[in-house]
Amino acid sequence: MKIGSKSYVYRGAMIRWPWKIEIGNNTIIGDHAILDGLYQLKIGNNVNLSTGVWIWTAQHDKNSPYFDIVGGPVVIEDYVWISCRTVILPNVTIGKGAVVCAGAVVTKDVTPFTVVAGVPAKEIGIRNDNLQYNLGGSISFL
Repeated sequence: MKIGSKSYVYRGAMIRWPWKIEIGNNTIIGDHAILDGLYQLKIGNNVNLSTGVWIWTAQHDKNSPYFDIVGGPVVIEDYVWISCRTVILPNVTIGKGAVVCAGAVVTKDVTPFTVVAGVPAKEIGIRNDNLQYNLGGSISFL
């Protein structure tokens, strides 16, 4: 797995197909996260994945007589915050600065600086676009 400077993966996270996962700088992957890299997963800089975030790049084709696996890449751009107990499904891009609220299921792209919530996730607000924080220094106690 390619992981950037000052990025942290908490204990209890499950990493599948790590050679197809890229994590940027200053990014935090919370405990009990599942990162599925089968069809490629790219996570940007200063991203916070909270406890229990599941990111899937593959799933079963419900219409396949053989229960085939289908999927596609997931891209999480810079400054995204994905709150606890969320699910991100294949072929999704979460735009820069977006927020995915707790418990959401993301089935389609999220535009930059939007806040989404629900099942399936829908836009509920807009986030400030002047983000300058650096998560790499925020957990120096580890």
